[in-house]
Amino acid sequence: MTTQSTSASGVQASEPSQSFEELRARFAPDTVYLNTATYGLPSDRVVAAMGSAVERWQRGLATPVEYDGAVDRSREVFAQLVGVAPEAVAVANQVSVLVGTVAASLPDSCHVLVVEDDFTSLLFPLFGQEHRDITVTTVPLEALADAIDDRTELVAFSRVQSSDGRIADLDGILAAAERHGARTLVDGTQSVGWLPIDAARMDYLVVGAYKWLLSPRGTAFMAVQPERLDDLRPIAPGWYAGEDVWGSIYGPGMELAGSARRVDVSPAWLCWMGTAPALELIAEVGVERIHRHDVGLADAIREGLGLPSSTSAIVSIPVEGPVDLSGHGITASMRAGSLRVGCHLYNDLTDVEALLTAVEPAVRRSG
Repeated sequence: MTTQSTSASGVQASEPSQSFEELRARFAPDTVYLNTATYGLPSDRVVAAMGSAVERWQRGLATPVEYDGAVDRSREVFAQLVGVAPEAVAVANQVSVLVGTVAASLPDSCHVLVVEDDFTSLLFPLFGQEHRDITVTTVPLEALADAIDDRTELVAFSRVQSSDGRIADLDGILAAAERHGARTLVDGTQSVGWLPIDAARMDYLVVGAYKWLLSPRGTAFMAVQPERLDDLRPIAPGWYAGEDVWGSIYGPGMELAGSARRVDVSPAWLCWMGTAPALELIAEVGVERIHRHDVGLADAIREGLGLPSSTSAIVSIPVEGPVDLSGHGITASMRAGSLRVGCHLYNDLTDVEALLTAVEPAVRRSG
């Protein structure tokens, strides 16, 4: 039996009656896997779809038509997840390529505002435009909204910081940008999949799908507001960006798509065969439901270690020096001098208990 719920962005999502215990059985980690902020794990659906695709490729049975279908389906489900039309979504292989398109489309000598120590796939493409006298200013995350002024052409920031899981004040930043006429570029790589978002509220939303969307590395999305589409300058248009994709493979006549597809990057086919079923699972469970599950587990970690409360699925744990948890059968990462863990569909309270037992002696106490 399936029930319907409506997300904050007004998109209906199906919530299957299966429990998180049943969902967890779709994954097969050999460790206590708390490293989704580095890369997510594939479900049984993804493994089956990619295995079948490789076999069909091996046998010479694969066709571009089925690959195109996977790209189209991925675009459609991603659009549903973030609350926009599929025509507003471009696809690529990496976030930096999409950010680079936005960066190359900025006018000369403009001012861009970013967060200090944000992920470099967001920062480097913008700093790479300094030869056009574009000024990129860095500020602390908490000061971003107040730093926006009438000089600001673009504000670029991650919804959730990769290093420590801090969540940006989205409402405050978007409101300040609107007051000053600045455009907004949001990186949702560390949030889309567990934190609801309405992409219609920002000019550009870029997302790498290999983390919280549990997809193969090599697929990424950008949602573009229709009024900003004509401002984008495709930096490396290929046949896949053509209005008629298969009619654009020869000759000099370039007619780019009228939709966000005009900045598409020709897809790495096998990656998209895995992305479509990965996104479908996220949509079936529902991001609101995933949010409650993920943050609930993260809160249990914070409470168990006496850390300040938060609403993030990513927990940054201060520790005394580098910590290797592999001997405890736990997979996590060190970031910015702290232990970073993230909770997702394949985690439960037994994972929390294992982490607390392993890491508690290494926690750095304040004061």
